[in-house]
Amino acid sequence: MSAPGRPSDQGTRARPEGTSASPAGPLAGVRVVEFAGIGPGPLAGMLLADLGAQVIRLDRVEPSGMGIERPPRFDLTLRSKRTLKVDLKREAGRHVALEIVRRADVLIEGFRPGTMERLGLGPEPCLRDNPRLVYGRVTGFGQEGTLAQAAGHDLNYIALTGALHAIGRDGQPPTPPLNLLGDYAGGSMLLVMGLLAGLLHARATGQGQVVDAAMIDGVGALMAPFFGLQAAGLHDGPRGTNLLDSGAPFYDVYRCACGGHVSVAPIEPKFRAVLLARLREAGADVEGLPAFDDRARWPELRSRLAAIFAQRARDEWCRALEGSDACFAPVLSLREAPGHAHHASRGSFVEVDGVAQPAPAPRFSATLLGVPLPPGRAGDARDWARAWGVPADSLAVLQALDVPAQPD
Repeated sequence: MSAPGRPSDQGTRARPEGTSASPAGPLAGVRVVEFAGIGPGPLAGMLLADLGAQVIRLDRVEPSGMGIERPPRFDLTLRSKRTLKVDLKREAGRHVALEIVRRADVLIEGFRPGTMERLGLGPEPCLRDNPRLVYGRVTGFGQEGTLAQAAGHDLNYIALTGALHAIGRDGQPPTPPLNLLGDYAGGSMLLVMGLLAGLLHARATGQGQVVDAAMIDGVGALMAPFFGLQAAGLHDGPRGTNLLDSGAPFYDVYRCACGGHVSVAPIEPKFRAVLLARLREAGADVEGLPAFDDRARWPELRSRLAAIFAQRARDEWCRALEGSDACFAPVLSLREAPGHAHHASRGSFVEVDGVAQPAPAPRFSATLLGVPLPPGRAGDARDWARAWGVPADSLAVLQALDVPAQPD
């Protein structure tokens, strides 16, 4: 593996020649109100803040007991946001929330269906007061349907879509893929896409709308290629026996002599040839390897490749294979990833308040992205609220306001 280095603390990217770039981000001027929640809503708000939107987060006065508690410094979904603590069960708190919503472009909420309506903060009153508002709702099962009112988490949502059943080793139970697929890929990303589409429509027509981002729908959309492959008979074997689910020996991970692992994924014949050539140059015995497309001999091929990679340490294989067309990469831990030379060369990670974290993405040629601000350090939310036009007397009634991140 390339030598680790210190994560870059420069969040802006090199400016392409011939462009006039601004560090404000493409969403500068967009106002977002995020009702505090867990999972996909907070990450969606972070992604919008990374792109330059002003995100005011309305938090509970008392902890909800939901999600994974941690010091705010380490809740990176709070970065670059400003927070107001508001008791939405009291009329004064709901009044302030509505004052902020009236002046927002985007609203994010992830409560159980009907909760915002019971608080008097549902789409009807919010869109009546602010017709251009894009009202984003993210749930697991959606706003309607037989399971709409049921509690659940990422694992339950991806189980319902067929995705979980497809992930895992041959002969083993399905493997939970962290909570990346339901909460974040199927939830946050679908919500952000819907919000941005809604913003375009609102700016073109002056008409806002509700965006119903259900995680089951988002994961379903992500699984569309696999439903197609299954229908074509190209991904219809049991779990862990197909091309992309660890069934193919040439699309898998292997343990090295040091205990680390490497990934190889040369699906195409020309890349398989590069892998074999590089292995041969490194002194590995690749003579007589079974043909990659001979499924009947996949167990033998896997055993041979496992024996080859077990002979050397991960870093030795990196020196032999990394950067080639062998479709190879070391399997890095969360601690190792920020220090990889490729990430360092691109500034893919930044260090903020002593915490290494992914830099804002994607990248733009004309609106460069800045370094995110630490959770709780973005400033006083009341300043933004006043700048949006929220009356000072409305803000004054709040009992508990913006609180900085807690110390370690």
